[in-house]
Amino acid sequence: MKPRSIRLSVFALLFGLHPLLMASAEEATSFSEIFTESDTSFTFRYRFEHVDDENAEKNANASTLKSRITWTSASYHGFSGLLEVDDVSHIGGENYATPSNGKVGEYPIVADPDGTDINQVYLKYQQDGFTGTAGRQRILHSGQRFVGGVGWRQNEQTYDSVRVQLPIGPVTLDYSYIWDVNRIFGPDTGGAQPRRYDSDSHALYLSFSPMEGYKLAAFAYLLDFDNAAANSSQTYGIEYSGAVGPVTLAASAASQTDYADGPIDYDADYYMAEVGTKIKGIGLGIGYELLGSDDGMKAFGTPLATLHKFQGWADQFLVTPADGIEDIYFKMTGSVGKTNLAFFYHDYSADEGSADYGEEYNAVASYPINKYVGVELKYAKYDADEFSQDTDKIWFSVNVKF
Repeated sequence: MKPRSIRLSVFALLFGLHPLLMASAEEATSFSEIFTESDTSFTFRYRFEHVDDENAEKNANASTLKSRITWTSASYHGFSGLLEVDDVSHIGGENYATPSNGKVGEYPIVADPDGTDINQVYLKYQQDGFTGTAGRQRILHSGQRFVGGVGWRQNEQTYDSVRVQLPIGPVTLDYSYIWDVNRIFGPDTGGAQPRRYDSDSHALYLSFSPMEGYKLAAFAYLLDFDNAAANSSQTYGIEYSGAVGPVTLAASAASQTDYADGPIDYDADYYMAEVGTKIKGIGLGIGYELLGSDDGMKAFGTPLATLHKFQGWADQFLVTPADGIEDIYFKMTGSVGKTNLAFFYHDYSADEGSADYGEEYNAVASYPINKYVGVELKYAKYDADEFSQDTDKIWFSVNVKF
């Protein structure tokens, strides 16, 4: 662990326990109280990640620590500010590959490179239901299938943007203009992966809740990336979530075409449907998700999604194969005492052609030790058929929040 990182982590831990810094930010009655009534919080996440990938010479064993300091000002006449700094450090040997450490091929990739960075810094204005935010910020749309924060990784994805959230009668409008996407690959990627997407993009999400527990939404994403033109696209879609008695329903459909300087002229569709219920405290669900292909030339892509949430935790489909992908999945959730449990099964195949990609098993157990500390054990097993290679991953995490 680097001395700089040790100093930052110890500083945060010591001051995170100080009671004067535990107070929540309040409404300021004078300009000076913007600072004196502010709130400072600290979070730490230690993670050990083991990856066994048949294509790599050695197994990866990544031991990393994320330390986060978040300062939130008090609100003054509707205005407030936030500054959040993250530091990611490896502990012990760097026995894994990142896009910047030169070990790709020797070890499987664990996308948690070292570095200290400003994760968020913004100015916000809130008044009468209106929220306007300018600066580097977290944007999470719906289930994060199209726009998310990739919070699973130690480096979070955030957006340099102007965002407006506004209720218009029964509809809530959420619009963002994004000029930079700060990706998960750390401050220095050595060119193997762009640290940022230079963006000229628009994200619009309109939601309508006719009654509690039901939501209809429409969205439009016009993504233009100067340094990643292959990911530029325009997407229009709708989604629904609700329930019929004890049965929950969710569905979404979208269409995507090339946009701006995208190098391939294509048209692809997206469909998702999921049905779930709960029997004696056990949640059961079955779902279908399709990211379609245009004759094998190019498939539907979601470059700003929290991709780890979808199509299995082994992360074999972070980039949609050119032939597209069909994912039929089953899930089961429950708890034993304070331990929360979940199990998922995925069966993958191509949209274009008849390729059987393989299947995957996921399981997770999380346990809250107290209100400050929680632990999690997580497993993913991908059995390859006609795509990629067999991969096993195990994670153990300790989360601390003050």
